[in-house]
Amino acid sequence: MAKLLSYLYPITKKVKSEINGTLEITWYNGKKHLNSKNANYSYGSLQRILKFGLEKLDLKNVHSILILGLGGGSVIETLKSDFNYQNQITAIDIDPQIIAIAKHEFQIDISKNLKIICDDAWHYIENTSDTFDLIIIDLFIDITVPEQFLDVSFWETILKRKSPSGSILFNASLEKELSQKLEHIISYLKAHIYQVEVYKKVNQTNTVILARSI
Repeated sequence: MAKLLSYLYPITKKVKSEINGTLEITWYNGKKHLNSKNANYSYGSLQRILKFGLEKLDLKNVHSILILGLGGGSVIETLKSDFNYQNQITAIDIDPQIIAIAKHEFQIDISKNLKIICDDAWHYIENTSDTFDLIIIDLFIDITVPEQFLDVSFWETILKRKSPSGSILFNASLEKELSQKLEHIISYLKAHIYQVEVYKKVNQTNTVILARSI
């Protein structure tokens, strides 16, 4: 019923999160979205932004993906529905409420090829020994990328978790004041022999950074 009514007007349910504040699960034009106070977290503009980046990659040679920042799981849906990706996916999110929403509202659940882990992204990459052919970094609290994920020490650890021929897809901040830090990250990646592509104003909002080994 909510799906049908959403073609007439949006139907929203609010959920409290200790980490992300008030989250909104909204039916709009027959599709369910997950939003924070000021940003789309899943199944809206965010899904289109990450799909844009994925279209730049050849996923045929990608056998394992690490997603840092699960949200409602729309990137998992995109990988499976639009790219027919059937290999291993590991998704990390610090917020148990977000994970519960992904499972119960969007039917993103653990399966043979999908692991969902509740952990801090940096803690996870520092403590795992696994490497991945593609690392998707989508770490936001509302519209802000937390400072620690713009620090070079975080990116040093990211490179250790990437397989030798793997790629990194970073959904970067839309905040202008962080442009200098993003430039520093880009310079760091280029110095470590990566081809770096920067796409600004993807879907009229975010910067997307794609890095792959030369």
